[in-house]
Amino acid sequence: MTTEHDNNALPPKTCEIDRMVTVPEDVQKVLAGKKTATRRNGRYADIGEIMTLEGRDFVVERVYSQSLGELTDEHARQEGFENLEEYKQSILSMHPGMPWLPQMRVWVHEFREV
Repeated sequence: MTTEHDNNALPPKTCEIDRMVTVPEDVQKVLAGKKTATRRNGRYADIGEIMTLEGRDFVVERVYSQSLGELTDEHARQEGFENLEEYKQSILSMHPGMPWLPQMRVWVHEFREV
């Protein structure tokens, strides 16, 4: 796993933070404290950036790259799922035709409420 602590070492963002968590079920998981990270195909936030959901603020604490093959049940729980298989099936249902390739890399954005 590659962990980045310096925004200057990260590549440019590919999207804005307000697009990071948009699925209504995911928003509710964040608000309930059940989702503390999101994995995206691109980089949506800088460390220290604030995401606002329904008037509540969440600060991004870590941003790093991770391969799908590195994911564990614990990572799935960060995403608000019971286990990795449940998380995997949810992602594949949102992206029809997308293969789940162990070497495919995603950007992890970990956050907490402020």
